[in-house]
Amino acid sequence: MSEKDLKALTRRMYEEWNKGKAATIADIDETYASNYVFHSSMGSDIRGLKDFKQFMSAYYDAFADICWTLGDVVVEGDKVAVRWIMTGTHKGELMGIPPTNKKVTMWGIEIDRVAGGKLVEGWARFDTMGLMQQLGAIPTPKK
Repeated sequence: MSEKDLKALTRRMYEEWNKGKAATIADIDETYASNYVFHSSMGSDIRGLKDFKQFMSAYYDAFADICWTLGDVVVEGDKVAVRWIMTGTHKGELMGIPPTNKKVTMWGIEIDRVAGGKLVEGWARFDTMGLMQQLGAIPTPKK
């Protein structure tokens, strides 16, 4: 795929994700390879679409109004690097944390590898500590 095609794929994906959980799950089936591997800052790797859908569903269940904003989209070879911001209101349980009704913002950086027109592997780091502080799960350091 060309640089232009890779950027278009990425932008379309995030546009679909902003349409809600059902659109995101449908997009995963269309955009990701069946053997997709996701290396996240949350711990162990996620392998396959079923587990990746469960991972993503947990965020949509916790933040029904989730919104993704793209920052930089950089392409080199078969990889796309993306800087994103996620916002949402915590209305459902997330990682054992009961709903707080707090509006949160979390940033992340992801690098995805594309082969055959589909995402086959992704590496992501996101501000989990900042999210946990916003939800009151861990204290915010005093300045």
